[in-house]
Amino acid sequence: MFSVYIAIYIVLELYEVQWQKAQTIMGMLARMYEQYHKSIFLFLIMHPTFYFAIWFAFETNYNGYAIALLLLKSADILTKMVLIKKVFIDRDLDEQMQLSLFTPIGPYLPYIGVFLYPFFIYMALT
Repeated sequence: MFSVYIAIYIVLELYEVQWQKAQTIMGMLARMYEQYHKSIFLFLIMHPTFYFAIWFAFETNYNGYAIALLLLKSADILTKMVLIKKVFIDRDLDEQMQLSLFTPIGPYLPYIGVFLYPFFIYMALT
């Protein structure tokens, strides 16, 4: 049964990676800001793994690993929202932040979640 949950999660995570993928963190933020600017609800809907994590926490009766997955996904979305606000709304970037946001990222970095988060699903179900 856990293979079905993991497969569903991986498909949802790949969807998120595809619509967010860019050459730099700033590029990723710009793609996310397009959705955020239209509607914050649209931005949140574009993160189906967050809703999966909420459901999964309920499904596993609040297993510690499921809660850890939910907390990590929540922190991920909150970080994105804070960065979007800082970069595109407040336009408050110092030199250090500019350097880090415009540094090219490797082609595999966006896929970290595809390999990291299913571990929590596996552990919650074993």
